[in-house]
Amino acid sequence: MPRPALETRLAASWPPDAWQDLTVLAAVSGGADSVGLVGALAALKTAGTGRLAVAHFNHRLRPAAADEARFVASLAARLELACELGEGSVAEAAASQGDGLEAAARSQRYAFLQATAERIGARYVVTAHTADDQAETILHRILRGTGVAGMAGMRRARPLGAAVTLIRPLLDIRRAEIRDYLAELGQPFHEDVTNGNPAFTRNRIRHDLLPRLAEYNPDVIGALLRLAETAREAQRIVDAEVEELLDAALLPPASPEQVVINCGALTRTNRHLVRELFVAIWRDRGWPQQAMGFAEWDALAEMALHPSRQAPQRILPGRIAAQKTGERLSLARLS
Repeated sequence: MPRPALETRLAASWPPDAWQDLTVLAAVSGGADSVGLVGALAALKTAGTGRLAVAHFNHRLRPAAADEARFVASLAARLELACELGEGSVAEAAASQGDGLEAAARSQRYAFLQATAERIGARYVVTAHTADDQAETILHRILRGTGVAGMAGMRRARPLGAAVTLIRPLLDIRRAEIRDYLAELGQPFHEDVTNGNPAFTRNRIRHDLLPRLAEYNPDVIGALLRLAETAREAQRIVDAEVEELLDAALLPPASPEQVVINCGALTRTNRHLVRELFVAIWRDRGWPQQAMGFAEWDALAEMALHPSRQAPQRILPGRIAAQKTGERLSLARLS
């Protein structure tokens, strides 16, 4: 009997030979995409010495959260997979960090996934982001005023820790394909009621803006994905130049929490590359980027490139302090 189409697509995207001898931690919210992902992974895991485990994080943001956690635990038990449950007070974290509810939820969720992966020895953490999620992300970033890196969308793989890699193997697979797979199996899932809440920008993009754009181009999702691929190719060139800039411009800091830049090394450097240098620093330090837009990155570039020997301290989103003294620009997160 032939495999279901989703399992075949997933096997082509992320061949089992690449992971079946390693421990893999699948992030499962209980929604259709993640339930489809873990089901397909379990079906493909027919050999190898590695383990497949499930991780679920309860954000405690809605009454149904406890039911979703129980559903995921039950699903993992039926698939004969270990299940790791975690929870956190996301609303409190958002209020204290000042970086928004969605950003706080994402930060706590990934911190839980990384810590769990390291504890159980998982080499990979797998999430169920789809082609639709990718298109929504790109469009959301365009509306906020992104650059080339933002248009590249979510990366298929990125480091989550020193020995853990985050993988998104469904980025070329449409959400409807996963729903078809679950219907074929008769597998239930939990529908997140907040996905229809128009208070969230992403939901308005998903349910209103994208359908309107599809009236002009029925393949608007495909067009956004092709834009992302072109942007990724361009960004790879930029990243290589930024690495050289970092090697030339970073100075020994006074403390491990600080980043110090020799602005003299940036003389005659293209302003866009200087902005990208700061993006790379933020990414490396794990500082929040959600509220950092073009204006903030450009203000940092202005501080670095301006000939003034002194500039007032600037407090950036996430309480990152930037201070220029002479040719040295220091960055540090305030406690």
